[in-house]
Amino acid sequence: MLSTQQKARRRGLALALLSAAQFMVVLDFSIVNIALPSIQRDLGLSTPDLQWIVSAYSLTFGGFLLLGGRMSDLYGRRRLFLIGLVVFSLGSFVGGFAPSGLLLIACRAVQGLGAALVAPTSISLVTTTFAEGPDRNKAFGVIGALASAGFAAGAILGGLLTAGPGWRWVMFVNVPIGIAAIILTPILINESRAQLEDRRLDVFGAVTVTAGLVALVYALTRGNEVGWLTVQTIGLIVLAVALLATFVIIELRSPFPLLRLGIFRVRTVTGANLVTLLAPGVFGSVVFILTLYMQKVLGYSALLTGLAFLPLAGMVLITSNTASRLVARLGVKPFLVGGMIILVVGILLLTGLSPQGTFVGALLPGTLVVALGMGPIFATMVIAATSGVSNDEQGLASGLFNTTLQVGSGLCLAVVTAVSTARAASFGAHGGLFALTDGFRYALYVCAAFAVLGIFSALFGIREHIRRDKTTPTPDVQSAETSGVTHLTR
Repeated sequence: MLSTQQKARRRGLALALLSAAQFMVVLDFSIVNIALPSIQRDLGLSTPDLQWIVSAYSLTFGGFLLLGGRMSDLYGRRRLFLIGLVVFSLGSFVGGFAPSGLLLIACRAVQGLGAALVAPTSISLVTTTFAEGPDRNKAFGVIGALASAGFAAGAILGGLLTAGPGWRWVMFVNVPIGIAAIILTPILINESRAQLEDRRLDVFGAVTVTAGLVALVYALTRGNEVGWLTVQTIGLIVLAVALLATFVIIELRSPFPLLRLGIFRVRTVTGANLVTLLAPGVFGSVVFILTLYMQKVLGYSALLTGLAFLPLAGMVLITSNTASRLVARLGVKPFLVGGMIILVVGILLLTGLSPQGTFVGALLPGTLVVALGMGPIFATMVIAATSGVSNDEQGLASGLFNTTLQVGSGLCLAVVTAVSTARAASFGAHGGLFALTDGFRYALYVCAAFAVLGIFSALFGIREHIRRDKTTPTPDVQSAETSGVTHLTR
């Protein structure tokens, strides 16, 4: 029988494990970006093939998230988490040795499939390990901070590894983390699953939603390259809409739906997913724009570009941790609304970019303010997206949250890139650095507009009040704490 102190220590170690897994998954979105020129030289890839190294990961990740989350509810969250870790680590290991671009692209797709299992299960395991209230809020603050920092850290680590041992280590770096997580998971995390008599999987729903999401993500990632008004892009979007509409019809009629549409009646869950559709996409797009600005306009190396994001990553960690400690007292709404407002201010500060800009003058103030806003958003949006949801549907809620994040990120980046490219092209062949910079400025205006929509989503989509209540023991790690704590109800 474990003592209260031992249980708390075990929960802390479990959180460290789940946070490391989430960090690894997010890291792989951006870690390869800076390594792409080196990969292109070594493997002799064309520019379209190079894009697939990024797109293959996003495609399988975004397409299988909802299915992965629901399968974890039905067949065991720890089991699916372990399977995801094995698949992700295997893709990373083989990809590090890839002698050709085709195999590397295939391994990136395998990584994405593993990530689609790891991401929703790591979040749902937090909800079943920590009781709703201050402990869970702090846990989500930690996992949210590391996940958000993982995106910025990908640029930093990618630059260091590419400049040091070589680009193959952007794949190999995941392997020791994955192996350690595979070994520690059975020791630190108990199995949990939905308490359902009928564990049948909604096969038709799974096929239509997965195919629809894959088609949508593919259209968003390739639209800028092949053109938004081409038959291919329009056809893919029409196909995606048709498949997703079919999925909704199936779910309304299915006796055991993959996605119970009634979950959207929880107003805060719906509002949180609207914020998730916008905020991470805005943040990722800002990082993407600034990466291009530093390398193409200011002439920064891959390593220097990565290091330039250190202040941003540090500020996100600090503000996310602070928000997680205060959310039980203040609720999630002030942090989401306030964070989105601060995010808009930070982006507007960055619109002063110029071809003669400096890091301290043009980038540092804006990036710090952006991070000041994003830290609280990352810490609290996952709390809101999983609150008021039964333990039987935590995997589903987590999968829905991650799917929304993926689709929103792809949509925002696609729009931002299209605006930037069109604005730069309007200057003609002789626009040079001024045209590039002006394109980036217009892209940042679009990011600010998306962030304003996020303010209204948080303001009117999230409803909560605070009450005093007793803690309830978690299903997997029974807590001996019975003192009154603040709970958030929606």
